[in-house]
Amino acid sequence: MSEAAAPTAESPLNHEDQAGGVPPGSSADRTSAVAPTSAADQASSAAEDRSDGPLGSADPQSRAVPQTSAEPQTSAEPQTSTARLNTAAQLSSSAPAIQWYPGHIAKAEKSLTDNLAKVDLVIEVRDARIPLATSHPRLQRWIKGKQHLLVINRRDMVSAEARHAWDQWFRAAGQTPWWCDAKAGTGVKQLQTAAIRAGEQLNARRAGRGMKPRPVRALMLGFPNVGKSALINRLVRRKVVDSARRAGVTRSLRWVRLGQDLDLLDAPGVLPPRLDDQLAALRLALCDDIGQAAYEGEAVALAFLRLLALLEPVAGAGVAAGLLERRYGIAAQDPNAWLEAAASRHTSGDEGRMAQRLLDDFRRAQLGPIALELPPSP
Repeated sequence: MSEAAAPTAESPLNHEDQAGGVPPGSSADRTSAVAPTSAADQASSAAEDRSDGPLGSADPQSRAVPQTSAEPQTSAEPQTSTARLNTAAQLSSSAPAIQWYPGHIAKAEKSLTDNLAKVDLVIEVRDARIPLATSHPRLQRWIKGKQHLLVINRRDMVSAEARHAWDQWFRAAGQTPWWCDAKAGTGVKQLQTAAIRAGEQLNARRAGRGMKPRPVRALMLGFPNVGKSALINRLVRRKVVDSARRAGVTRSLRWVRLGQDLDLLDAPGVLPPRLDDQLAALRLALCDDIGQAAYEGEAVALAFLRLLALLEPVAGAGVAAGLLERRYGIAAQDPNAWLEAAASRHTSGDEGRMAQRLLDDFRRAQLGPIALELPPSP
């Protein structure tokens, strides 16, 4: 089905984010907009190569756990040891493992497989806070022989420094990320233009074979709650699919017509049947990208407190010094002690409610733009 060559276009960062994006005229500024399936798509399969640390993954070419932290090379901070990251930023050993694979996802994935032959273009949507944790390990199988657009949604929820670091990292892997905020509409027009250009080249190839033109058929694919439906509504400029910031809203596949140029297939969020990487699963839980039935809220909140302490000195992560004290009036300390003190002050001693409040504040960006993953060190 790969009938179109990759069109070229400037990255949306060049139009909307000069302060934190790619400098105009740089080599990254001239990268192809649609990367065809190839070895250059190694970044898309990084879900199979995640590290056990909270900041990133292993190098896409290796499944080994990296021996250095994932701080950007430009950071002047000393690197944090992998051992400390692995022991400090995970769930308590007494907490149940995070697993979520509801029936509607299993059913939708089967339907998705049946519809893949009809699709020309895969628009993969990831969460800007966790670009590696929201990469599906089966992606390469699904996009084989098709064009691929990588969308990083919720760009507003990470710092400009984090966006710039990730933009460079993906480009170095041969892929152009399209940065969007589906809620505000930022970057959506540029994404639509890239998809239509893919369709134009597809139809040019069809015309050369004596075939009639038709709209490009694009699949919107990604983990639950990464903003696929909200993005479709923005593209169509009206509410055509249900959208909410919780996992599991879309439960079946649906075709949506976007003018005369593009047909979009909205699919439910897809997850691996088993989440073997529990640190990636933790990040998914923190970002509300899996159902709340999959995890214990207090355990996830305690792991988040440990993670905040690790991220605070990391350039680009966005965790401000003294964040917890300014927001809640309780200075950072042992996570269990902090949760108890914060609950006593804010939720009448109910630690479960306080844990939920902390998670909700992060998910609504009330704690500021915080990146839970940063690009792996080379």
